[in-house]
Amino acid sequence: MTYKTKGVCASHIEFEVDDAHKVHNVRFIGGCSGNTQGVASLVEGMDADEVISRLKGIKCGFKNTSCPDQLSIALEQVLNK
Repeated sequence: MTYKTKGVCASHIEFEVDDAHKVHNVRFIGGCSGNTQGVASLVEGMDADEVISRLKGIKCGFKNTSCPDQLSIALEQVLNK
């Protein structure tokens, strides 16, 4: 999957969700490299619902969203299809 982000430095997020709803191969394109690599590493193999519950609503500075929040939105879209 590729998700076009809104309101953050990363332009989009690439990721996979398997049949068991486990998250794999998360890759942020753009953004703060160390932070986005850390988030991607931490969520590898995690249940998508758990990722959503942990990351949803996180803000970056004065922005209303963040790269982790955008990942939670992308995962919600995939699970709701």
